[in-house]
Amino acid sequence: VQLVESGGGLVQPGGSLRLSCAASGFTFSNVAMGWFRQAPGKEREFVSSINTGGVYRYYADSVKGRFTISRDNVKNTVYLQMNSLKPEDTSNYFCAARGSLSPSTRIHDYDYWGQGTQVTVSS
Repeated sequence: VQLVESGGGLVQPGGSLRLSCAASGFTFSNVAMGWFRQAPGKEREFVSSINTGGVYRYYADSVKGRFTISRDNVKNTVYLQMNSLKPEDTSNYFCAARGSLSPSTRIHDYDYWGQGTQVTVSS
């Protein structure tokens, strides 16, 4: 099983980034996916999650209305479109796979994790 994130980088406040997470080694269309983030000295926190069919999506209150999660079950990839970025969004972003059809907001419900991609929002 492998999850590889990409798309992070340095962006100015108010800017946008799209993160991607390419999955391999399992049947992607059968698992829910999530995005989490962790800043230095802080605990890992939930950002967003999506069910297998891409219909049910959940967001942390801090990103609701600014971030959009989506998935492409043909490309085995989950995305996180991040708009109106703020300095407090600066963090290392991880994608995760859960061996279930239903998404979750809880870290311990996820079975596989990527290595993360750094997002820095600064002027």
